[in-house]
Amino acid sequence: MKASELRKLSEDDLMSKYAELHAELSRVKAAAARGAAKKEIGKIRPLRKNIARVLTVLSEKEVEEENE
Repeated sequence: MKASELRKLSEDDLMSKYAELHAELSRVKAAAARGAAKKEIGKIRPLRKNIARVLTVLSEKEVEEENE
């Protein structure tokens, strides 16, 4: 997921994307903690980075609105 793709989304879409990614991260972390899925461990870092991208774009949109 690229930031340029995220900038095209509305704030509501970004919030739903954030909730979706956060839920998936929780699921993957729980699976990793149980030791049930070794292949899931590699998904944690990209999920965290995607969450950070979404939050960054949301923050940028808030700053844009304040400046207008």
